[in-house]
Amino acid sequence: MSEEEKFDCIVVGAGPAGLSAALTLAKAGVEVAVLERGDYPGAKNVMGGILFTTMLDKLIPEFWKSAPVERHVTHRRFSVLSKDGEVAVDFKTAAYNEPPFNNTWTVLRAKFDRWYGDQVEEAGAMIIPGMMVSELLLDGGRVVGVKTEPGGDELNCDCVIVAEGANSFLAEQVGLRQPHDGKHMAVAVKEVIGMPQDVIESRFHLNDNEGCAYEIFGQAVQGTFGSGFLYTNKESLSIGIGSTIHDMKKNQLNPNEVLEHFKNHPAIAPLVRGGESLEYSAHMIPEGGYSHLPKLTMDGLILAGDAAGLVNASHYHEGSNLAMASGVLAAETVIAAKEKGDFSDATLAQYRTKMEGSFVLKDLKKFQKFSQFLIDNPHLLRDYPDSMVGLLTDYFRISEKPKAQIEKEVFDRFKKEIGIFNIAKDLYKAWRATR
Repeated sequence: MSEEEKFDCIVVGAGPAGLSAALTLAKAGVEVAVLERGDYPGAKNVMGGILFTTMLDKLIPEFWKSAPVERHVTHRRFSVLSKDGEVAVDFKTAAYNEPPFNNTWTVLRAKFDRWYGDQVEEAGAMIIPGMMVSELLLDGGRVVGVKTEPGGDELNCDCVIVAEGANSFLAEQVGLRQPHDGKHMAVAVKEVIGMPQDVIESRFHLNDNEGCAYEIFGQAVQGTFGSGFLYTNKESLSIGIGSTIHDMKKNQLNPNEVLEHFKNHPAIAPLVRGGESLEYSAHMIPEGGYSHLPKLTMDGLILAGDAAGLVNASHYHEGSNLAMASGVLAAETVIAAKEKGDFSDATLAQYRTKMEGSFVLKDLKKFQKFSQFLIDNPHLLRDYPDSMVGLLTDYFRISEKPKAQIEKEVFDRFKKEIGIFNIAKDLYKAWRATR
């Protein structure tokens, strides 16, 4: 490609980060190409199933009127599983039935990303599917384009936005990050289970297009550092588990077997009963957080989305909104660099400044100690659920024992298995880990 034919910017990856960057650039009149290795946007993209849409609603106001979203989430449930029981915190509100629906939707990525790609193309960006970027082109330490496969073609540009996902080999190629530590990289497997709409709405007590999201810890992943999830779509359920590679290897667990174990748990089996397996997928999730962020820029390059490690691995489990925000901020940085005619690292470093000023890095910074806290205290997810369910089982057991005796026995068991000092210490450490 000649100098006259080069792009202003090339975006690698047509996920939420890459498409949000391309849409922002195209709206500003920047010549941008999105290279996607799948046959179409969404063909290879995977996530649990919740899309947080604070940024999307700014990019495409009232997007839900045309986008193939599944259900808006009005019901959140957080629980821990023991081997045969569950303790849960449940929340539901009709307030989320009003626009913008708490910016929380369940989606199927193959449908949603394809729609989003169409909006990006209509804005003027070029999306090239079936194109894998094998390496970055360098000139004196500056990124000046990409080499693609198949064919080995070279495409030139002023700046590359790398949004290729968690396994960003391009970021490793130029030394912006080292290979991931297994303690800070999760492997997730997901199954989509078909189920009639009326069955879903009856089983989960939903009206109209309401949806629910279950986040489940403890024996959902057999006591490892991770969790399970269950989200309702219009005519299917998205169910899956995720745990760190380190814990999976340490405990000699197979992710597929962990998911089957989760689906057969007494608290979960009735929810998926009678469903038909429609699809199965796997995904890597970067969970290092703020303390393990790579360098985000260099001459001619910006990292965005999962490639930059932008996942809030706390109980919020946010990734899509961080990805979209990073794509928008990366694009704004490129636009400013183009106006200045300078794509050096010194100029592109404004991206990090923008990120620090946004909710993206403010949230990651707030929870930067949370993952390490759980890694350092495995008993919280391994031992506490069994003890909690056991204590409640005894407390609510109907017998001829006087209630005062039952309470004393349960309290004595609590002191023996957990201890007042131990739980106070763990609660304090958990509080410190979110400050």
